[in-house]
Amino acid sequence: MQNQAIETKENNIAIEMKGISKSFGALKANNNVNLTVFDGEVHALLGENGAGKSTLMNMLSGIYTPDEGTIAIHGRSVSFSSPKDSIKLGIGMIHQHFKLVDVMTAKENIIIGQPTDFVIKGKALTKKVKELSDRYGLDIDPDKKVYEMSVGEKQTLEIIKVLFRGARILIMDEPTAVLTPQEIKKLFGVIRNMKAQGCAVVIITHKMNEVMEISDRVTVLRKGESIETVVKNEVDIPKLIEMMVGKKVDLAIHKESFPKSEPLLKMDGVTVLDAEGKSALSDINFDLYPNEIVGVAGVANSGQKELCESIAGLVKADKGRIFFEGENIVGKTPRDIIVLGIRMGFIPEDRLGMGLVGGMDIVHNLILKDYQNQPGIRLRRGPCIEKAKKIVEQLDIMTPSIYTPVKRLSGGNIQKVLLGREIDSAPKVLITAYPVRGLDIGASYKIYDLLNEQKKNGVGVLFVGEDLDVLMDLCDRIIVLCHGEITGIVNPSEVTKEDIGLLMTGHRLEQEEE
Repeated sequence: MQNQAIETKENNIAIEMKGISKSFGALKANNNVNLTVFDGEVHALLGENGAGKSTLMNMLSGIYTPDEGTIAIHGRSVSFSSPKDSIKLGIGMIHQHFKLVDVMTAKENIIIGQPTDFVIKGKALTKKVKELSDRYGLDIDPDKKVYEMSVGEKQTLEIIKVLFRGARILIMDEPTAVLTPQEIKKLFGVIRNMKAQGCAVVIITHKMNEVMEISDRVTVLRKGESIETVVKNEVDIPKLIEMMVGKKVDLAIHKESFPKSEPLLKMDGVTVLDAEGKSALSDINFDLYPNEIVGVAGVANSGQKELCESIAGLVKADKGRIFFEGENIVGKTPRDIIVLGIRMGFIPEDRLGMGLVGGMDIVHNLILKDYQNQPGIRLRRGPCIEKAKKIVEQLDIMTPSIYTPVKRLSGGNIQKVLLGREIDSAPKVLITAYPVRGLDIGASYKIYDLLNEQKKNGVGVLFVGEDLDVLMDLCDRIIVLCHGEITGIVNPSEVTKEDIGLLMTGHRLEQEEE
């Protein structure tokens, strides 16, 4: 049935990319990649980080020019020298990080860069925006300022921007990365409406459940090459993952329950103010026990960073107390806190901005953590060399040598070095912020296993994550943050993803309101 539907569209090829190759210096980002997308189709582009997905789509949107290969749009061979060329041919790319002007209204953002005179045609613009919204099932207030919008509204605005410019081919880069389950459901409704209107939609993603829900066909990239294009209904998730990573991966996350004892960490009315004097965290109260993993969920910038840094002593709580094994650690230095037994594997977007020195190798980055614990005045490199070898082997870190500067490693491997070092330091409390960001699926599940090992060893783990499926499978409890406040602390076995999504947007669950 699915094959017949695709065969009838052979004369409606929206995108045909053949033999596409692109290099950046010695790095071959794409190598002889082929991609065909039909009108009226949702096509998922699947692959690990660094597989070449974004590079391929950046060539289609005119940001890069291929070194080799051809691109045809609706049967016409094209060559893009800038994004303007791509836009003229009806291609619109919606980036993961929105490109909007916060102080402007929705319709002002839509008109930026257009030849239309906004002052004269403001009413006509509002009318056209509303017509587009109705046609595709979008919901936007043309006069609302961007800074007043939710993340979902901002994404809707980005979609209207490209549709307003006449786009019939849409490329969406990780479109659900920062959305709640409710916003994802609404977005998928919009995508289905665009498909029904004959648009070709390409989604770059790594979320398997969403691939199976929204796509018609899937093209898998691995190490810069196109492995295969398959009909979604003819494959399952394990097969797609095997195509992505080149081997079978066990996707089971095992969760074991332990009896509660005295809390290791206690947050008591903690408030943290930002540089402008506003609350980044407000009245935070929770306990973290040994032998448990507590997840932290929330849309971006909900206070996750401040929560981690206040525990680690990197920012001082303006109000409240933080107890570690009964001792108030507010006001203590990060070194004081490390000596007490709190290790923080906090991994910001700039992976080398905190925790690791890019110009140093793995061994010396371990020495930085260990030197204050060594007796005498002479540093002993031997133990750190052995630790470095163990971490590289245990986490399958791809490095020419343990003496290679970490800045020369890929982002995912840098992440493994940092997390491996923190786990090796035998913490009592381990704080991990987005520990699998940038890692492939196999490495991600290795990290989940390592965190479960820490849990079995009596460690209290605080796990800040963005994938709700993983949070629910891995964590014993989940703290939900919204605008720096805790909107709920829930047991994953007693709630749905949609319940957590409501808490992420500031709504309280009925049982909590009673």
